[in-house]
Amino acid sequence: MSVWQWLFRSEDRKSDLDAEIEAHLALAAADRRERGMGRDRAHAEAQREFGNVALVKDVTREAWGWVWLERLLQDAKYALRQIRRSPGFAAAVIGTLALGIAATAAMFTVVDGVLLSHLPYKHADRLVQIGEGQTVEGGDYLYVPYLDIEAWREQLHSFEAIAFDGGGFDGRNFLQGNGTAVQIGFTRISANLFSTLGVSPQLGPGLPNKPEGFAKTSDAQEVVLSDSAWRTVFGGDRNIVGKTVHINDEPYTVVGVMPRGFFFPDRSDDPQVWGPIVMGDKDQGHTGDSPGYGVIGRLKPGVTRASALAELKTVQAHVAMGYVDPEWRKHALQVNLRKYSGEQVRTDQRHALLALTAASSLLWLIACVNATNLLLARGSARQREIAMRGALGASRRRLMQQLTIEGLVLSISATVLGIGLAVGAISIFHRALKQVLPSPVPSWPSVTVLVALSGLTILSAVLSSAWPSWMAARLPIEPVLRQGGQQSGVSRAQHRLRGGLVIAEIAMSLALLASCGLLLRTIYALHHVPLGFRTDHIIVANLEIPTYRFAKTNATATIYQPLLERVQHLPGVDAAGLMTDVPLGHTFSMRLMLSQKSTKADQKSNAVVAEFKAASPSLQRVFGFPMFKGRYFNAQDTSSADPVVVVNRAFAHAFMPDEQDAGKIIGKDILQLSKDGPQKNKQARVIGVLGDFQQSAVGTPSRPEIQVSLPQITSDSGFYTVLEGIAMDLAVRTQRPPSEVIPELRAALKQASPELAGSNFTTMDQIVEDSYGSQMLAARLLEIFAGSALLLCVAGLYGLLAYVVSQRTREMGVRFALGAARGDVMGLVMRQAGVLVVAGVSLGLVLAFLSGKLVRNFLYGVSPHDGWTLATVAIVLMLAGALAAYLPALRAARVDPVEALRTE
Repeated sequence: MSVWQWLFRSEDRKSDLDAEIEAHLALAAADRRERGMGRDRAHAEAQREFGNVALVKDVTREAWGWVWLERLLQDAKYALRQIRRSPGFAAAVIGTLALGIAATAAMFTVVDGVLLSHLPYKHADRLVQIGEGQTVEGGDYLYVPYLDIEAWREQLHSFEAIAFDGGGFDGRNFLQGNGTAVQIGFTRISANLFSTLGVSPQLGPGLPNKPEGFAKTSDAQEVVLSDSAWRTVFGGDRNIVGKTVHINDEPYTVVGVMPRGFFFPDRSDDPQVWGPIVMGDKDQGHTGDSPGYGVIGRLKPGVTRASALAELKTVQAHVAMGYVDPEWRKHALQVNLRKYSGEQVRTDQRHALLALTAASSLLWLIACVNATNLLLARGSARQREIAMRGALGASRRRLMQQLTIEGLVLSISATVLGIGLAVGAISIFHRALKQVLPSPVPSWPSVTVLVALSGLTILSAVLSSAWPSWMAARLPIEPVLRQGGQQSGVSRAQHRLRGGLVIAEIAMSLALLASCGLLLRTIYALHHVPLGFRTDHIIVANLEIPTYRFAKTNATATIYQPLLERVQHLPGVDAAGLMTDVPLGHTFSMRLMLSQKSTKADQKSNAVVAEFKAASPSLQRVFGFPMFKGRYFNAQDTSSADPVVVVNRAFAHAFMPDEQDAGKIIGKDILQLSKDGPQKNKQARVIGVLGDFQQSAVGTPSRPEIQVSLPQITSDSGFYTVLEGIAMDLAVRTQRPPSEVIPELRAALKQASPELAGSNFTTMDQIVEDSYGSQMLAARLLEIFAGSALLLCVAGLYGLLAYVVSQRTREMGVRFALGAARGDVMGLVMRQAGVLVVAGVSLGLVLAFLSGKLVRNFLYGVSPHDGWTLATVAIVLMLAGALAAYLPALRAARVDPVEALRTE
């Protein structure tokens, strides 16, 4: 019998079987009546000879097949009836499992979106990223000049193709069309980059694939749109190929549209546009002025990254001989190769995600243990029902299947609720996740996550219900039916099992609470780290700068200086300043590498990689930067004055490692700002050394930093486009509430330039909070996990003790009848709870000691095995256990001995 026949003709077959059996019995009875037997006796003899009708039906249906499916449906219907009969018990189990499944689902959704998602490229496992020089903080690779890339293409045999993208800054770019302008990511790429990635446009031929990778000047105005840019700006116009669009007021011809889901260079859903790289004269040199590019290679099948790196180092040893400057030659000799994964996830981010996934899994395990305890209690309460079904012929396997199906129905219900809770949790923490993770986190679980959740549902059902089902099904039938009381049939082994599960809950909960306590101590310590600048009453606006409007004008004179004067005259504004990126901000980052020869003859020159920022002279009034030596910028540091810079102590020590006094760097010439204009070929002189302050993250040591006076960065400066034209933060100190000042600031920005009106506003206090990054995210999530674990732990202990009291009601009555005081009975219950709590806390302290290694990377100012934290969480858990035990103990003390003995 096919499943199709079983689904749609099973009732007809059952009716036919019933009719056939009735006809057989009728014929047999008629035959006996013909031989002279009475009607009733003939019918009885026919039935006796036929045998058990129900058994015949079962045997016949088994011959048809799919009986197991019919029994599964019967068990599912019975489980639903049980849930309807006991809604409180069902809500407790479903809620318990939903908490654990929600935490695991939410964390796995984040991990899947950030760490496990596959790149939308063909054979992405063969793609590698190649760089020169030492990798800097965050895993960024330093860029490679074209002559090195050309040599690699000619001499390396481990690669199918080598492509590259423009490593310089193009500023903010705006795609214009259909009466609107949308900010886009505009990336210059080699013509073979799409083919190297193994992706073709969904519309159009794409960029012309030149062997050398560069485009001709005639092809420079051709672009490929991302699917998002195509739909957002042009409404998905399928005739877009060949049309002219404008980017930054410049005309470009569309030659292709990439497929949906494609991204490069990072995982972003924002509109993207790609154009070809055009080779310039500086690309033919091996100097510090040569443009650098990010390089992606595709390995040949069967080639490992290790063998490719070995060949690369051999070839690069000859390539580096083309560098005249010894420092750049040393830099070029250090080549690196790693698996390409889009935007790189930092090590601390990876550790945070994995640690939180482990914590959510622990919470899920606690939920399963709690659900197991509830189902054990439920099984004990249903012993007579289960024994009765066994007495009527149900096998142990059949009973265990029915009870396990009940657990599966509960787990499925918990999964549905858990998915809803997970989606809600992701939406609540979306801003925090966006701050610390490089990739966008999906708002809904992917197919991979849903498949994993299906497995998690089955596993939850197996862990929480299979064991109780097995124990309930193996109970002896006759003793249970013979005993008439409610309080019989529960063995010591079952009591020990339930007690052991509660101990496990307490131990795992303490481990979570300890990790949460350590992170809260870390956040407390970070809040008390001296920042080195003021943060109170400061509003920060991240300006959205239309780069193309400032390309041929001096933005300082035409936009920034008038804007500052306008803002400083607003009511309640004490000071206002501009900076490419405020301290602890993450909107912009630019690094320079400077060389300094050692003063000692036996030491070589050293290279310093430093953060490079531009700031207005009034910025010190806003933040109150402390000066270690020298002075900060003033109103005289203009474009007509000699160029000056301010550095921090970390830069001074790195630039002059032989000098102990950082102040001796004052007066040194370290940087050339411009080759043209009033500052032509002049070296910028150090005029001051800033005191130590927190730059990128609270608690992170200061890195070398150079600041240049904003008025001295003119349009003829080499740094103009990459500083003023890309990023600028407006910082305003005011005594008025932000809600009153921000509308006035937005109006001032709109008056300066209409595009600036859409700038994002925040406060410096919020920036400081966001800078805590993975520590704050981990602390907040662990607070939820630990709180949920504590709640489940208390519920589990309360449930066990309440059940024990109900089972020992007769014993309590006997004790009272023999003269026991109510305090003695309460003490009995409290002592039993105390044994469980002490055992759980002792085991939990061991787990907490081991789990300290998981959170070690997020701690600041506290040891992973901090005794005060462990002692505090142990006391909290003991108090919670005492509270959970008090109510059952009070209930035991109020037992009426007469009623208790009468019920037996």
